Amino acid sequence: MPELARVPEWDRDRIDSGRPRAANAPASRYYAFLSYSHHDEAMADWLHGAIERFAVPPALAGREAGNGAIPPRLRPIFRDRRELAAAGNLSDEIRDALHGSRFLIVLCSPAAAQSRWTNAEIDMFKRHRPDGCVLAAIVDGEPFASEIPGREAEECLPAALRQKYDRRGRPTAKRAEPLAADLRGHRDGKRMGLLKLVAGMLGVGLDELVQRDTLRRQRRMAWLAAASLAGMAVTNGLAIAAFDARNAASDQRREAEGLVGFMLGDLRDKLEPLGRLDVLDAVGARALGYYQSQDKAALSDESLAQRSRALTLMGGIASSRGDLAGALRRYQEALAGTAEALKRSPDDPQRIFDHAQNVFWVSDIAWQRGQIGQAEAAMRDYKRLAMQLVAIEPGNPKWRMERIYADSNLGAILVETRRYGEAAAIFQASLGGAEALAAAAPANPAYQKALSEGLAWLAEAREKEGRLDDALAQRERQIALLDRLLAAPNADTQFKKQAMIAHRAAGRLYAMRGDLSMGLDHLRDSVAIGAALMRAEPANAEWAGFAASPYIDLGELQLAAGQTAEAGVSARAGCDIAKRLAARDASVKDWRVDLRSACWSLRARLALAHGATGEARALAAQLAILARAELTRNPSIDARFAAANAGLIGGLVAIAAGDPATARTAFWTALADWPKGATETPVQTARRVVVLTGLAKAAEADTAAARLEAFGFRQPTYLRDRQLVQKAIKERARS
Repeated sequence: MPELARVPEWDRDRIDSGRPRAANAPASRYYAFLSYSHHDEAMADWLHGAIERFAVPPALAGREAGNGAIPPRLRPIFRDRRELAAAGNLSDEIRDALHGSRFLIVLCSPAAAQSRWTNAEIDMFKRHRPDGCVLAAIVDGEPFASEIPGREAEECLPAALRQKYDRRGRPTAKRAEPLAADLRGHRDGKRMGLLKLVAGMLGVGLDELVQRDTLRRQRRMAWLAAASLAGMAVTNGLAIAAFDARNAASDQRREAEGLVGFMLGDLRDKLEPLGRLDVLDAVGARALGYYQSQDKAALSDESLAQRSRALTLMGGIASSRGDLAGALRRYQEALAGTAEALKRSPDDPQRIFDHAQNVFWVSDIAWQRGQIGQAEAAMRDYKRLAMQLVAIEPGNPKWRMERIYADSNLGAILVETRRYGEAAAIFQASLGGAEALAAAAPANPAYQKALSEGLAWLAEAREKEGRLDDALAQRERQIALLDRLLAAPNADTQFKKQAMIAHRAAGRLYAMRGDLSMGLDHLRDSVAIGAALMRAEPANAEWAGFAASPYIDLGELQLAAGQTAEAGVSARAGCDIAKRLAARDASVKDWRVDLRSACWSLRARLALAHGATGEARALAAQLAILARAELTRNPSIDARFAAANAGLIGGLVAIAAGDPATARTAFWTALADWPKGATETPVQTARRVVVLTGLAKAAEADTAAARLEAFGFRQPTYLRDRQLVQKAIKERARS
């Protein structure tokens, strides 16, 4: 995809004699039309103002260029605000503005790629203004990622922007290569990206525009310097007083920055374990407010580093509150700052460390949004930085911890992408490093936390592999460690969160092994810890997300144990949390799909237990719609498994309703959705056994069931579902 510099002549499909783009352009009311997704409104605010404020260098204004005479200003820019209203189609105002705009500027991001309005505006512009020029400004995601399997969700270019239109404005089957500027901090950045857009609209070379812009800035500085020299002659008598005032100001600045350093360091370390988002938010806001009142060009390296740490802190708070868009903006701004600091001193360990933190958090946001390819690439970069730290100072325990964190998080992504064996090997090595540090300093909570997380991740990988006893042993060891840590006064809330997750995992593992009693005990412990955390910090969306799942798992196991009323109470509690989270931020895959799917599956089973087959059918239909929508949105392996599970639930409901024909259709749909050749977890294998049984594929079902038996997998829900389907098959055979 070509970068913006100078707008080239027409493509051969769109010209008669090689004339420049603007040769036959009709009169335009607007210099450009700015199209964007509402998700990118903050960047649209900035770009709109920056273009209209841009003063074309006098040496260029009035000159004839590739796009005609160069104007002194690029205005007016029509900014489309229609996503703020609930319109059913493009308004007449939008249509007129598109027809009357010389250029179309599209802010490109995954949100824009999914926006029907942004795509419609591009399509209309290309159809009705084939002489116009479309400029892409990338703010997030990756161009043409939709052509890479597994990375479709990262696509930032709307479909109409990727499609070539002919000179009559008709879409063709050819791929378009839109001219693009990359506004992201780690690419062109805002200033250079703006200059690329301006150069593209003016039809001049980027180098020439940059030189003219730089010369204009230098002249401005020269005038300011001359004025300052003149002023010095007048104020010479005040020099001594100014010198004293400067010294006093420097002392005050050092004192203020020392206070900011304390707020972002020792004070933060004391507040974070308490889980007080409100106090931490105030700390970050005060620190950032101090630097926002300063001239950033005059800040020292340490001041710039502290500003980045304040941004990172506030990004973490926004993420905890479920505001991923706000968190990402903070992290990316912090990332740009630490990248610049690292460029100045590439071998400074502290700068490497600071930059690595922001690389990790940007990766984490991508992970939460289901952008796994983007998350893995960033996490591998994080590991590279951690290894660089250890190479510089091998004996520094802080850098060794970074290596442990990097391994653990990369391993977690490998689990997400079903590379369980590779993940387990990384976790095993990471666990060894954590054990060594924890043994050397048993009173250090960070080392104990790393050890607990290492045990958790190794258990997760072993569970996915089907090594259930090994997974259970690691979870029990983790729970024993956390019990000891939580017995201490003022225990870190992160240990409580880990304990909630560990008890939930242990409860599910005991259920897989067929031990209902132990499974219920652990799940009740998990629910109790989650409820306490939510009471302590109701605004913490991260805790709420972790707390919802134990309720749903507990409800499923209670139902299997015949505790129908208790299961209903658990289901309502978990589903209420899931509903609130999905409404809060639909970009989080766990909230949008996983929690809601688990909730509707459980509610459908509960309805069957109460004999309410009509309600069960309705819930199964909702589940199928949700799964199919996600599969269309992102046809990943996980989405296919989710769609297959929806078919399974639909088949079970139909059997209970006495409708074998519908059940068989649902099971066939589930089998068709099943991702062929994908690595399965034991739970997924169990679901496939039930589907195969429902289709009377006894040999295939028995082979898969034997594999589960070898794992020691005896989950009550699986056994009950298979018995239900086997009974229905026998009754159908008798009839």
